[in-house]
Amino acid sequence: MGKYVYIYFTGKHDADAGNDEEWGKWFGELGDKIIDPGNQFRHGGQAVHVGGVMDVMGEPATGYTIVKADSMAEATELAKGCPLASREGMAVCVYEAIPM
Repeated sequence: MGKYVYIYFTGKHDADAGNDEEWGKWFGELGDKIIDPGNQFRHGGQAVHVGGVMDVMGEPATGYTIVKADSMAEATELAKGCPLASREGMAVCVYEAIPM
């Protein structure tokens, strides 16, 4: 069983990303697959790179959740129930966390 990270994108921080009931329902469906329900991110992220530090531009991440799944296919299927997955201009990006 692997760890997968859901990174949420809403386009902008004041967008309608769903209500507590919608998120609670989805988290209930995930059940014991949730390792860390995560948090929302505060607006104004910073990117550190060889040239220095700059504001995150474009489509900033707005939150995360960590789940366990048997495969990327399963993790992606589980993400389809996220309230963001049904809203125009929003997305859940799924990444496998590699053990180190």
